[in-house]
Amino acid sequence: MIHWNINPIVLELGPIQVRWYGLCFLAGFLIGFHFMKWVCKREGKPIEALDSLLTYLIVGTIIGARLGHVIFYDPAYYSQHLFEILEVWKGGLASHGGTVGVFVALWMFSRKNKEFPIAWLFDRIAIPVALCASFIRLGNLANSEIIGKPAQVPWAFVFEKVDQVPRHPTQIYESLAYLVLFFVLWAIYARNPKRAPGLLFGISMIWIYGARILLEYLKENQEPFENGMIMNMGQILSIPFVILGVVLVARAIFVRKPATV
Repeated sequence: MIHWNINPIVLELGPIQVRWYGLCFLAGFLIGFHFMKWVCKREGKPIEALDSLLTYLIVGTIIGARLGHVIFYDPAYYSQHLFEILEVWKGGLASHGGTVGVFVALWMFSRKNKEFPIAWLFDRIAIPVALCASFIRLGNLANSEIIGKPAQVPWAFVFEKVDQVPRHPTQIYESLAYLVLFFVLWAIYARNPKRAPGLLFGISMIWIYGARILLEYLKENQEPFENGMIMNMGQILSIPFVILGVVLVARAIFVRKPATV
């Protein structure tokens, strides 16, 4: 087994803390930004608009992820502590809310930038988003959070900041799942960037949230109210995204509309 006791703080400058989680989050977005530059060059889209797109995505992700946590995981507490909703640096971000935040951000960006059709954006952004999700789960690992259930596998982690119990390193499982998705989507896109709209985005929804449903069975519940539930909140919230992915993939395969470029 592996004893895990990494310091989540990389650097402290007075009241300012630089954390591994924040660095992983930032790295995912920056690599995604450069990936989209490559996509825009390849398809003749204006690269100068990407600075604005990055801002939309960062703001949308943080606001959506925070509100997702507040609404679905601890509404009673935050209804009595409204100002703490703004304290995102204390933790409490939900990936499902972050996904919805990305949806809204892309829609708003597309409305202002007509050269980026919404279907085109969703399919292309799905590729670097998978990589960003992989990085974020490594940030969760650095924080010793979203831990797995007790396990006796040779690669079990003992999260010493939590307890001395060997557990599944579910953060690594998810990170690897999303990393593989990134390369799969990239390969599909590279072979034919003009595939039917919705295919890449649909695959990403099925893969990311299908993996989430399965891997939640290996995780400890994040909130006490989930104990005793057949499916926890993360699994329940994943179901609509999987259904959306199935609909989009089926539509892309059977309707076969030409891609908008």
